[in-house]
This record gives sequence, C-alpha cells and structure tokens, in this order.
Amino acid sequence: MEIPAKGNIGDASLARLLVQLNRNRKTGTLSLTTASFTKKIYLNGGDVIFASSTYEDDRLGEMLLKAGKISVEQYDKSVEILKSSKEKRQGAILVELGYLTPKDLFWGVKYQVKEIIHSMFIIEEGDYEFLEGELPTLEVITLRMSIGNLIYAGANKIVNWTRIRKEMPHTDSVLKLSEDPLSLFQDIELSQQDKKILSLVDGRKTIKEIIDSSWMGSFEALKVLYVLWSIGMVEDHNSAEAKAVGEEDNTNAEDAVTLNDILTPLSEEDEILLRKVNEIYAHIGSMTLTEILEVDGKADSETIKRNYYRLAKEFHPDRYFSSSDPSVKIKLTTIFDSLTKAYNTLKDDRKRDEYFASLLGPKQEEGVLDVGLRAAEQFRGGVADFKKGDFWGAIDKFKWATKMEPKNVNYWSYLSLAYSKVPGRVKDAEEALITAMKLDPYNAELHSNLGLVYMKAGLKKRAHAAFQKALKIDPNNEKAKKGLESTKDSP
Repeated sequence: MEIPAKGNIGDASLARLLVQLNRNRKTGTLSLTTASFTKKIYLNGGDVIFASSTYEDDRLGEMLLKAGKISVEQYDKSVEILKSSKEKRQGAILVELGYLTPKDLFWGVKYQVKEIIHSMFIIEEGDYEFLEGELPTLEVITLRMSIGNLIYAGANKIVNWTRIRKEMPHTDSVLKLSEDPLSLFQDIELSQQDKKILSLVDGRKTIKEIIDSSWMGSFEALKVLYVLWSIGMVEDHNSAEAKAVGEEDNTNAEDAVTLNDILTPLSEEDEILLRKVNEIYAHIGSMTLTEILEVDGKADSETIKRNYYRLAKEFHPDRYFSSSDPSVKIKLTTIFDSLTKAYNTLKDDRKRDEYFASLLGPKQEEGVLDVGLRAAEQFRGGVADFKKGDFWGAIDKFKWATKMEPKNVNYWSYLSLAYSKVPGRVKDAEEALITAMKLDPYNAELHSNLGLVYMKAGLKKRAHAAFQKALKIDPNNEKAKKGLESTKDSP
C-alpha cells in the first residue's frame, strides 16, 4: 500500500516509507517534526546521504562526548572557541586543537548521521513530510550505507509491543520470502538469531506459528519478524502485492533461491566486480533478452527464474556501497532494471512468444530507425523523470539516449542539465556539455549552460570565460549577458 508523502508518523511506518522512497529512487528531504525538534533525512536517488537535527543532544560535540571520543574538558574548550567564531565548525575546531584526527572527525560525522536516523524510528508522535526535488547545498560527508542496514538498525531500537503489533500484519497472517530481489538480496548484516527466525519463514507458517516454534520469547521473536518485515525481506502471503505476483508467476521465491543463497555474501573483489559491470553496461543496449538473462531460447520458466534471481543478487544496486567508483550505482541500477525487464518478458508465455517472433521479423527492426525511436523514447522518459524531480532516473534515461544516438546534441545537453541538479556531479555535467560542444561548437546556448554549471560549482572565472565565448557566438544571448554581469568581478 502506498504511504502518503505527508502525515502523522503515528499513522505510518518510517521503515516502509524509507523503503518506498528507495524503491522509487526519490531525491529530496524527509522531515519529522515534533513539539521539541525537527529531524531530517536527505535522499539522493533513493539512497540516504545525510541527516540533520535541531535537537541539542544530536550535535556533533555531544555525540563525540557520549561516544567517548573527547573528554568533557575538550568539549567545553571547543564550545568556548565556537561561540567566538561564527565561521568555524566544532569538528574543525576539535581537529585544530589536536583533540581529534581528521579520520576521527570523519568517523564522528558518519556516527552522528546514523544516530540521528536511528533515533527517528523510536518517535511515535510527530508530523512527517517528504519534499521531492533538489537537495540543499550541503558540505557534508556523504553516508555510504544501504537503506536496508539503516532500517535494520533503526527498527531494532523499537521496543513498543503495541506499535509493533499495529504496524505488522495480523498474527494469523502467513509470511513468505519477498518475491522482489531488491528486497531479498539487500546488503544487510543479519544477526544469527535473525537468520534462524528467517529460516522458519516458509510460506506456510503463520506469524503465530513461527513465534511458537521459535526458541525465543514471544516479544523477541515478533520483534525479529518485525525487523525482517520492515526491511522487506519477508511479506504477507495474503497481501494484494503478493497475490498480484503469485497470479503472474506460479513459482515462489523459495523455488528459485535457497536460504543459503540469500544469506551467503558475495566476496568478489571490487576490481573484478567493476570489470564485469563495465563489460555488461557497455553492451547491454545491444544484448538480447536471453543474453541478458544468460539463457537460450529453449529455457523453461524455472531456469529463467533461477537465472534471474542469481543475476539479480550478483548485480544488486546495493553492491555499489563496496565500490570506490560512484558511477557504479548507475551502471548496476541499469543492469538490474534490464534483468527485471527481461525476466518480466520471458517468464510470460505470450510475451515470450511475441518477443521471439519479433526477432524473426524484418532486419529493419534492428536498424537505425529502430535505434532512433528507442533513443527518443528514452529521452522522453528522461524529461518526464526530470520534471518529477527524479534526477537519477533522468540521468539513466538520458545516458541511454546518448548511448544509442551519440551524435544528438540535445541528448547530451539534457544529460548535463540532469547531472547539474545532483550534488557533487559538476564534473559529469561539464563533460556532457563539452561532448555536446564538440558536436556543435558554435552553439551559444551550450556555452551559456556551461557557464551556469561553473557558477553552481563556485568556479566564477571559468563561468565568466564560458559566458564570454557564448556572447562571441551570439551577442544577443540573454542567458550569457546575465551570467557575464554576475561574474564580471571574477577575472
């Protein structure tokens, strides 16, 4: 069931809301306000990147003190300097005083962000709201942690029996493993007792039966199930979502994967994973659906499903958290989406027959005309995502369009615009525009846009030069005129 973007947290589940925002790859700010404070979670493409709080005990100094990283004397000294210096932050002051190393500060900020998020799970009364769109410019340490692990740690802090019973399905409900590989193969470090309880979820036992057959107390067992349900690894067998999946597909997740498949982590080195991702990403636009799922045309439904789950685990978007290359997320997401689209086509007898019939059709279907139409379709989808504020979704589609029609200036220009809306992606926005300018060097609008990208990055000298080039090409370009005026003091 869709959770509204605004309401009272007592009527919603923060865990399910975060999962919903993650699955829809939303970019924006989720705020939770009580009578005493406001706490915020910032998401970029569905991933949590930062958090803030107006609650005094959530400040960095207080967090470091409680974590034993600084003493009371060191804390008081830093606060004294902080009061007399409006420009410096407490973390920087603690480093300058020699109380912390830069590494300690990095740990402290990440610890602070996680603690703020975890604390939001125990708030039972307050108004929440998700505002979609561009994030505020924040000079922050970006959190690199899967949404599953954040929810897992936060949900574990809930100790209210009534609240857990209220948010969970009825105890007569039958639980099953999730059908969604995004939920099934999340990067989550489950405890041993969580794994044991998960092993009891077989699609036949009710919640009450699982609790009764466990070796734990009723509350402890229910809480484990609540956590597994919150992160989406298990679901209600009788829910509308589960029924819809079951009607489309006669096999269950248990038929495609074992518990060992779910719980065994992939141990590939970052370099090996990156090589495989880059190889598939470079060719996925020209691969057939059978090539994507690594099956042949004679594969049965069971083989198709098993391969889908195996590859979905291998190329799960959460794997980018272990990579040092930030572009890996886009590539993994593209591959994962392609796997899902291929599976949804090949698992259905009618769609599979139609697809294979299309491969036997006129070669023109694979020609330039078809590529152009598909590129235009991706571009239109990217524009739609951009208007909704889903900039990562727009980037993904614009990249596909440029991949299929690399000489289309408009596609490169829009790709740059989408990148410019994402914090920390100025270099990508610049590179996309430079590619466009190589294709159309006398386009004043492109030079003006490059100036705006530089201005957003605080590179006023470069922006000034870009606006000057634009005006040399088109002296009447209003965008360049305004840009030049605002950067006239930079050279």
